[in-house]
Amino acid sequence: MSQHVIPYGRQSISDEDIQAVIEVLKSDYLTQGPSIAAFENAFAEYVGAKYAIAVSNGTTALHLGALALGVKKGTKVITTPITFVASANCVKYGEGEVYFADIDPTTFLIDVEKVRILLEASPKGTYSGIIPVDFAGYPVNTEELRKLADEYGLWIIEDACHAPGGSFIDSKGNTVKCGDGQYVDLTVFSFHPVKHIACGEGGMITTNNKALYEELLLLRTHGITKDPSKFKNVNTSINSTLNTQHSTLEIGGWYYEMQTLGYNYRLSDMQAALGLSQLKRANEGVLKRNGIAATYDKAFASISGIKIPKRANNIEHAFHLYVIQVEDRLGLYNFLKENGIYAQVHYVPVHTMPYYQTLGNKFGDYPIAETYYAHCLSLPMYPSLTDEEQDFVIGTIETYFK
Repeated sequence: MSQHVIPYGRQSISDEDIQAVIEVLKSDYLTQGPSIAAFENAFAEYVGAKYAIAVSNGTTALHLGALALGVKKGTKVITTPITFVASANCVKYGEGEVYFADIDPTTFLIDVEKVRILLEASPKGTYSGIIPVDFAGYPVNTEELRKLADEYGLWIIEDACHAPGGSFIDSKGNTVKCGDGQYVDLTVFSFHPVKHIACGEGGMITTNNKALYEELLLLRTHGITKDPSKFKNVNTSINSTLNTQHSTLEIGGWYYEMQTLGYNYRLSDMQAALGLSQLKRANEGVLKRNGIAATYDKAFASISGIKIPKRANNIEHAFHLYVIQVEDRLGLYNFLKENGIYAQVHYVPVHTMPYYQTLGNKFGDYPIAETYYAHCLSLPMYPSLTDEEQDFVIGTIETYFK
């Protein structure tokens, strides 16, 4: 078993997934075809949103979301330091300014009270938005965050790249799914291979706001529309500029308009077909992940040197990651690696990155995040992890602590 490599995360590809991709390869469309809409519609139904827009990856989902909500030079946005850098970078792409709020030491999510302190320190209107992250699959209480956002006029992009299938029960007793848009403006997801749904690369944006949806469709494809009802050049005179016999611009089936500066952030039909096939197993995958987490919980509960992740009773954790905290993180990491177990660290705090230090951030700014980082370790967590493999991971960790 020691020669068998066990990663912290990996994709699971079934024969059905392979067949779905083969069918697209044999079809007329490899991109911009019917598989895109089929995937979008199925995903919107899965999370309970009105609209879903498939894009090339989770980072482009964040970028387009920030643009659609008006991020530009001088726009101030708040996010968490414990996330992948893309959650902050999407603001910088639009020349906005990124501010951080420290995390809750129990959930590792952005601390709403720390956000409030940041907001109260400046006049209302200083900040425009907030990007909370459902870190490790733990859903942010967006109802609580929405109340604060409304008080200060903020929009919310929920970064749910770790959390398809996650949910919580709100104060009214209703289930709030990550991505259903009940309390946020936009939600973004990632379909990287280690995520719940694998497309190779891919992402999705969900919303209940039709205007945002239509803006995102434009931004995704070069700012171009082929919808005649949205054309702006209809009946526009071009006689003087093109010197033709026509007094109006001809509108045929070939016609399109670029109406804003957009990007080529499309998903291909091959990726969409794989995602759609994987989506059919999404609920099963979340159940499996929770079972793996329960086994880890039970095994480590009696080991005093391990702090297991905590979670409230009113949430459904999606468990993209299973993160423990230990004193000698480097020692355990190396011991696991020596035994073929490739654990990982999520994440190096964003504010400590050299780029973000050039913007005025420094070590010591967010002590809870930095303390968490010093002790965190993500263990193997994916639906195809076998009982034998998990037993080996647990046994190896028990040996280390003995």
